[in-house]
Amino acid sequence: MATGKMLGILQVVILIIGGWGIYHFSADEAVVDGTKTVVDSNGVAYSFDETPTRVALTNTYAATVMKMLEVDLSVIVGASKDFQSNELWPELDGTDIVQNSAHSEIDFEALLDTRPELYIVFATNGMVDTEAIREKLDPVGIHVLALDFYKYDTLRYEIGVLATLFDREDNAQQLFEEFDRIEAEVNQRIDLVSEEDRPTVVMEHHASLTRDPVVLTGTSQWTDLIELAGGKNVFSHLPGHTTHVDMEAILEENPDVLMFDGITFDLGFDSYDDRDKCTTHMQAISERPGFTEMQAVENDRMFVMAGEFAGPMMIYGLPTLAKQLQPSVFEDVDSDAYLDDFFTTYFNIDRKGTFLCFA
Repeated sequence: MATGKMLGILQVVILIIGGWGIYHFSADEAVVDGTKTVVDSNGVAYSFDETPTRVALTNTYAATVMKMLEVDLSVIVGASKDFQSNELWPELDGTDIVQNSAHSEIDFEALLDTRPELYIVFATNGMVDTEAIREKLDPVGIHVLALDFYKYDTLRYEIGVLATLFDREDNAQQLFEEFDRIEAEVNQRIDLVSEEDRPTVVMEHHASLTRDPVVLTGTSQWTDLIELAGGKNVFSHLPGHTTHVDMEAILEENPDVLMFDGITFDLGFDSYDDRDKCTTHMQAISERPGFTEMQAVENDRMFVMAGEFAGPMMIYGLPTLAKQLQPSVFEDVDSDAYLDDFFTTYFNIDRKGTFLCFA
């Protein structure tokens, strides 16, 4: 049959190019027979007999979870430049580069040269065309595992996927118990806060820096975290993860607090906002037409949170957010200690840098 001939030709070409055994995957599920199966955040299954020994990834969130689960990072054979010469990732310094960053174009030739079994990518990030990546890599025997690690409501599930994949279920259980402890410590205080004492919050996406406001909405991880920290996201009723809103919509809400996603700011580990972009940004926000009389601006309740807060560190950052939204309730809480524990426990390094800046 013509189909059989084409498949045979494809297999020969792949063997010549890659030099490794081929697996075949459909668009919806893995068809390799294995003793275990995991399903990623796109609903795509992967079956396997043994833990993978050759993995490529380009975003630090996935690698962070691997560290949190005590997975040996020597299995990572391809990475992005985000890991190069970085104190947090000494194990990956010198690893073959397959992509400049998690959001840039893939160097498919370099990726093929690393001969990975798995390529871990974002599942729902708007800047990553996950389906197009699958279409290119599935036929050449590289399974694309799509996991985000930046959404609160799916974080534990996605950690569980990697725990199953790398036989670290016990580590995951210990991690979830730690998550439960931190959430309980925050929740026992927030439970005492009345509904009327919970500030209204507008959380703006970093895209707001260059165009009309983009806000975090109902299905974003920030809505869950804001509520856990004792606030109310005024745009939680809007669909999607983010959406554009008019300036007038924010003015009408007149929020108590304005928060900003700091991914594009020079904040985070070993970053110090040396160019004072935070102050410049806050000033630009306060100079928007009509914003001078907004409660958040008048009361200087504006702040930017480092990008790390939007990843697997988010639960360790919950006390920091709670202290901003409910300062009197968390006045005696050392929220920095939770962040310090995160870096010393999982990266074996002292935390340094600016993680939060204010109006």
